[in-house]
Order: sequence, then structure tokens, then C-alpha cells
Amino acid sequence: MKTTKKLVNLLTVLVLSSGLFFSCGKDDGPKDLNIVSMLAGSIDLNGATSPSDVPVNPTVTITFNTNLNAATATAANIKLTQDYDDADIALNISVSGAVLTISPQSNLGTGTLYELSLGAGLLNEDDQPVASTSRTFTTTGTFSPSGLIAHWTFEDSANDVVGTYDPAASGVVDITYAASRNAAAGKAAVFNGSTSIIEVPNGDQLISTSDLTLSFWVKTNSEGKENGHFVMGLGAFYGLQYEIYGSYEGAKFAVRYEFADETTGAEDMWFPALATDNSNGGWQGWDFAKSLTAEQMIALLKDEWLQVTLTYDGTERKGTLYYNGEKMKSFDFDLWPDGDAKRTVTGVTYAGVAPEVVNEFAFGFIQSRAGTLWDAETWGGYDFADAQHFKGQLDDIKFWHKALTATEVQLMYDSEN
Repeated sequence: MKTTKKLVNLLTVLVLSSGLFFSCGKDDGPKDLNIVSMLAGSIDLNGATSPSDVPVNPTVTITFNTNLNAATATAANIKLTQDYDDADIALNISVSGAVLTISPQSNLGTGTLYELSLGAGLLNEDDQPVASTSRTFTTTGTFSPSGLIAHWTFEDSANDVVGTYDPAASGVVDITYAASRNAAAGKAAVFNGSTSIIEVPNGDQLISTSDLTLSFWVKTNSEGKENGHFVMGLGAFYGLQYEIYGSYEGAKFAVRYEFADETTGAEDMWFPALATDNSNGGWQGWDFAKSLTAEQMIALLKDEWLQVTLTYDGTERKGTLYYNGEKMKSFDFDLWPDGDAKRTVTGVTYAGVAPEVVNEFAFGFIQSRAGTLWDAETWGGYDFADAQHFKGQLDDIKFWHKALTATEVQLMYDSEN
């Protein structure tokens, strides 16, 4: 009897001990949420060094140690911020188990620093938060703001490397390629001053917009060139043109604008030496002009590389000209006289009609060869070798359908110079 009792007691102890053992070995508490890896493609974003070669269209995958609560993977808890202006980038966000996938809804800017942040509101299935985390990376290339619609780099080709604005083979005439302004810039297109031209189809799509930025690098070759340079143009003043005077003491854009009543008109952004604004005797619509001497202007425009940037802000109805990242002149259509149609400008447009001008954006002349405008004029007809054909080099021609800020223009110049 005593033996049976002892055996029962022993079995009871063993059972209880076994239960205690298994109970202690099981973790029923909530699991912490920790990052295992963070990759932009194959580029490690979780290392000790911030990478500087991330593509402009990255897919970032973040793997955690536990499954995520997908409902908490939102823009409120996951942010990608552009460093230079603190702008938040719109993201596509998805969750699959323990993997969070993030991608920008449009391409990022090149050569730009970004910060990816995860907030404590991001939870796992046990409602445990991630420790607030941030990682930085820089996109590949020189700085260029996001939203580019076209970019000609002229690396032994006249094709658009961003959009679909490639010239036909027949639209690239007597163009050669040579070293550009620095080694990083590679090559530039060379124009001979008599026949060289590049003709880009559907030029109206480049400029027909409420907000516009055009930026490019230009270097004139003054040898034997005293009558000026038609650097580029879309149907001359029926669209957009840029020319440099034969004296090299000034230059101008002419741009076509659309008014609220759907009529159009051209306005010149001309910038001569000793420019004036409405504070010192200039036109009432010019709200800023940097006064440069003739010698200073010639130093910018003659035989030297110059970055030219023109912006138009449709909301403010304001155009601004920059040389080498510095503001040179600006106008405000809201300062035009009461009743003037230009106070109603809705954006930039193309108003050309064939055969006078043709919808092709020309680099190296004021319009494409197909247009008949000024055909008989020795200064304006393409077939005249002594017309104002551009002689020199062009590089990094870029279009945006937005108005770049002064900060963006300066950063772009600093990066590309």
C-alpha cells in the first residue's frame, strides 16, 4: 500500500514537473518588431555608410523579424523626404508578411539626398511598434530635380535620354560631338554655324503647359560670327526661341503665352547689359533686373560655358531667368497695366501654323528647316550660310513642366558645373 502511494505521488510530481517545464519553455508574450534588412534593389540601406548610387526609381524592401500589421503601413508612418526642401515624396506601400515594400510614385531627382523614415506607428501583428528609424541615401548622377520630361545629354547621340523626343536620323544635320564643360559632363553637341541643326518632333508638347522650366548649357564660338546666334527655337516667337546678340552684350528668350480668352501673344525675356527694372526706370512688369556692364555680359556670353535656365510659374504668372544658377531678371504679368490681356495668362503654348512654321523644336536655329518664315531673309533663312545659325556647343538641354525654385536652380548649377 505504501509502495502504491509512493508511486502515485512520484507520478504526480513528474506530471506537474513536466507541465512546469513545458509551460516555462513556451513564450506567449508579444514579440518585438525589429528590422532584419533594408535594400534598394541590391543596395544595402541598413549599413554603416549612406549609399550614393541609388537609382531614381528604387524599390525598397524592408524585412522584419515578425509579420507586420498591414493596416499600420501607411504614409503617416512611412515617409521619404527630399533633403533640400523637406518635401515628402508620394509612395506606393505594400506588405506581405514580414516584408514591407516601398517605391516612389514617380522618379526621384538625380544626385539628390533623401531620408527614409519609419515611425513608431508601424506595428507588427502583436501590436508592437518598430523603433523610430531613419536611413539616408543619394540617387545616382548629378543633381537634377524630379519631373524631367526630356533631357538631351549628347553622348555621341542626339536622342532624348528621359522621354520620347528623339529626332529622326534626317533631323540631325552636320552635328559632331566633343568634350563638354568638364569630365563628368562627358560630351556636348557641336554646331558649325552654317548648317548644323537638330529637329525634334512634337515640339509643342515640350512647352504647352501652365508651368515650365528649360535649362541648358551653351558655349558660343565667336570666330567669324558677328551677326548673332539663333541658339534654339520652336517656330520662333510662335513658340519659344533663345538668341544671343552678335555683340555678345545681351540675349533674349521670346515665348508664346495663352490668355484666358484662348488667344495668344508673345513676350520677350530680354536681358541686355545695364538691364533695368520697375524700381530704376524699367518697364512696370519687370520686378527684378541685375545690372551687368557690357564687359560682364560679354564675359558670360562669349566663348565660355554658361548655364541658362528659364522658369515660368503659372500660378504666380511669373517668369525668371537665371545664368549660372544666379537670378538675372524676372517679370510678373500681374504687374502689367489694368485691362492688358497678359494679366490673364494661363500658360505657355505653341501657336504656329504650317507652312510658315512647323511643329519641330530646333537646336541650332530659330525654327526647323520646313518652316517658310524669313526664308528670303539673309539673316533668318536657314539656307543662307550667313544667317544667324548657332556656332558653338550645347549640352544637357532639359525640360520640366514645373517651375523650378531658386534653390533647385542653384543646386543644379553647383552639381553640374
